[in-house]
Amino acid sequence: MEGKANIQDVAKRANVSIATVSRVINNQGGVRKQTEERILKAIQELGYIRNAAARTMKSKDTKTIGVIVPDINNPFFPSVMAGIEQKARETGYFAILSSTNESPVVEQEILKNFIERGVDGVIITTANENGDHLKQVHEQGIPMVAVDRSIQYYDVDTVLVDNVKGSYQAVQHMILQGHEKIAIICGPQNTTPGRERFIGYKKALEDYNLKLDERYIFQGDFGERSGYQGAHQLYSLDDRPTAIFSSNNLMTIGCVKAFGDLDWKLGEEISFFGFDDVDIATFLNPKLSVVSRPMHALGELAFQLLHERIQFKDPVPKREYKLSPELIIRESCRLRYPKNSPDGQSLKK
Repeated sequence: MEGKANIQDVAKRANVSIATVSRVINNQGGVRKQTEERILKAIQELGYIRNAAARTMKSKDTKTIGVIVPDINNPFFPSVMAGIEQKARETGYFAILSSTNESPVVEQEILKNFIERGVDGVIITTANENGDHLKQVHEQGIPMVAVDRSIQYYDVDTVLVDNVKGSYQAVQHMILQGHEKIAIICGPQNTTPGRERFIGYKKALEDYNLKLDERYIFQGDFGERSGYQGAHQLYSLDDRPTAIFSSNNLMTIGCVKAFGDLDWKLGEEISFFGFDDVDIATFLNPKLSVVSRPMHALGELAFQLLHERIQFKDPVPKREYKLSPELIIRESCRLRYPKNSPDGQSLKK
């Protein structure tokens, strides 16, 4: 067929009304299976593609959502995006992904672009949890869901993991392995994950009557370089820690690289626990112990909440979900003392 096929051509080929074709391509249901199959066959034969712009003018929606993350190089976010995309496709939506490189200014520019494109909603891991820069989205009435980081200025649905629980359990495991000199490489304290993971670390030390030693606290920025620098700084101490807890995956990668450069024997001279599983975790010798998050599930739930907001315009109270992390104990965190060593001791709360 010459030229671009339109909905009338599809209706004629399938011998149905235009309204019936519209119900099928917009997933509205109410069409007999045999009829639907005939319409889909006609669409394929004619190479028909919906005119999204025309549909938007009629329905006031674009079936498009915007997703904003702070660092696309962090493996956590592509995994979350996979969960978002899966649910989006199932409901006929298309997701646009953009990264801010932790810049609130870039984030504002992206949001302005999303608004101009007419997105139906936004899923965001914001670079600035204060959230006052999100005014433009709020004023446009565009639904928004926060993932991994909270937003303070506006009431929006939020999907998090229980960071305090995850870091507490990791540090607790190291304590029960006989470690008392436990260091932490923190994330930024103005972010939900950075702040909450530090809280879990401190709480575990407190519950087991271990002193919080400022020398063993390195302030990182969730980047690989800061993990590398943190490991070097901790190694330089006269009284080195015997165990390190890294607050995210990229800093974990930096730590591991530093261990190699320093010849600081992982699992022997230094025990280690990281937050978030990483690809290298099971390829190293010893394999890395980590706190694992249900990344795909976080993305799925975020889209589900956003879709509900898009579909049902009536205001409802904001919702917050915290998914449970999982402790994956491998080989990088070992007993501080052999079981039969006279130096071995049992720590109790």
